[in-house]
Amino acid sequence: MNSYFILALFFYSVLIQLSSQKAVDASDPTDGFISLPLNSSNFDIQRPYNVPVGHRYSFIHGIHRLWVFSTDKPHSLTSKTSARTEIRIRGYDYSSGVWQFEGYGYVPKGTSGVCIMQLFGASQHATTLMMRVYNGSLSYYRAPILVPHIYNRWFRLNVIHDIGAKKVKVFIDGILKFETDDRGGPSHYFKCGVYAQNDDSYYMESRWKGIKVLKKRD
Repeated sequence: MNSYFILALFFYSVLIQLSSQKAVDASDPTDGFISLPLNSSNFDIQRPYNVPVGHRYSFIHGIHRLWVFSTDKPHSLTSKTSARTEIRIRGYDYSSGVWQFEGYGYVPKGTSGVCIMQLFGASQHATTLMMRVYNGSLSYYRAPILVPHIYNRWFRLNVIHDIGAKKVKVFIDGILKFETDDRGGPSHYFKCGVYAQNDDSYYMESRWKGIKVLKKRD
C-alpha cells in the first residue's frame, strides 16, 4: 500500500469525524420535544400587590416587558419575599417526565442582583434553578457565571429538567453551558421576569419573547 493511498485514507477519516462532530454540534436542545400550546391564560403576572399590572408589565409586538423597583411591595400582602414582576406559567406544573422552558430574553444595562428565570419547586429549597444577573453576567444562582456579557442583547435560553434522571441542563444560544443535579421536590413550574435578589439595583427589567413550554416525546 503506497504512502499516497494511506495519506488519502487518513484525510478521509478526519473528514468523516469532523462531519460527525458537526452533526452533533448542530443538534438543537428542543429536538425530541413537543411544544405545548400557550396563550394569555397561561401567563399569570405576579407583581407588587398594590400596583396595577400595567404599571409593571407590558406586552407589545410579541415582547413581554417586566420591570420592578427594589422598594416595591411583594406580590401579596402575606408574602415576605422581595419585589418581583414575573410571569408564572400556569397549566403545566409537572412532577414526572422531561420538561423544557424556552424563551428569548433581554436584560438592559444596569439591571443587577436579580433573578430573571426560575425553575420553581424543590425538597429543601424554594427553587431547583435560578438564572440571575449580576453586573452584566448571567449565572446559576450566584455562581458559576454562564455568560459574562449579557446586557443589551437578545439571547436564547433553554432549561431542561429531567425528573427521572434528576438532572437540569442550561443552554444559552443553543450551547450547553451548565448541567447539575436537581433539588427534588413533588412539583415544579417555570417563571420568568424580574425577582430582586441580594445586591439588587434600584430598577430591574427583563424582556421576553418566544416563550415555550415543551415536553419530551414518550
